[in-house]
Amino acid sequence: MWIVYAVMSALFAGVTSVFAKIGIKNNSEVVTAVRTGVVLVFSWLMTFIDGSFVQIAQIDLKSLIFLILSGLATGGSWLCYYKALEKGEVSKVAPIDKSSAVLTVLLSFIILKETVTLFKGVGLALVAIGTFLMVFSGKRKPEENGLKKDINHPKKSKSWIVYAILSAVFASLTAILAKVGIKNVGSNLATALRTCVVLVMAWAMVFISGNTSEVKGLTKKDLLFVVLSGLATGVSWLCYYKALKDGVTSAVVSIDKLSILISVVFSWTVLKEKPDIKSMVGLAVLTGGTFCMLF
Repeated sequence: MWIVYAVMSALFAGVTSVFAKIGIKNNSEVVTAVRTGVVLVFSWLMTFIDGSFVQIAQIDLKSLIFLILSGLATGGSWLCYYKALEKGEVSKVAPIDKSSAVLTVLLSFIILKETVTLFKGVGLALVAIGTFLMVFSGKRKPEENGLKKDINHPKKSKSWIVYAILSAVFASLTAILAKVGIKNVGSNLATALRTCVVLVMAWAMVFISGNTSEVKGLTKKDLLFVVLSGLATGVSWLCYYKALKDGVTSAVVSIDKLSILISVVFSWTVLKEKPDIKSMVGLAVLTGGTFCMLF
């Protein structure tokens, strides 16, 4: 059953990136903070529906510490990811973020003692190669992707790479820390508690950067897509951590990373980020590597 939850997590995660890109015209820290508020409401609602909120008093100190650390890692990953989306294309940012599966599998082998088979080893290599092909495919002018060229920031198109890589690193740490932290905690409650940490972290960044005034700058359209992105994230999270609780970490993470297929399809059809041949080959290699890692 955990496989179904992992697939649903990938589906909603893929939609999340596109919704966020549409609504991220404003400052990415502000968008992240608003989205997190939506996820928080959604995740706590689920704890009241399934009754898991009563388990709060039963959480031991170790689980609580790892849930907090997982939340901090998630916050770091989100802030970096949406900063990368603000500056780059979904079809290029998403592959780097999804390559966190490589580091996650390595960490699950070292820390959680999960077995790395020949198929997983081959899969890791293919994911790395596919990511490289997609990220460093033929360059296109911003206007060809429906993006406006920013003459005031000529180097803007390159800085997203650093944020995308940091997002992948934090995302891999999130999975490992969450796996340790949810052993004795219901997946819905774990998601809700982690989201509290992310919300505090996200709004702290808004206040530190002095961007609180930009919250009022969100248009109705921006706000709509930010809320939709938050709802999609909430559903993805709930499915992901349910699968993570019951299944094998490396397999769950690998299935979740298939959301790249959804992201690329939507970025192509909705955002007009048309991939070239090299990108398509990279996507095929990355997908093949992900399936190898499942076995």
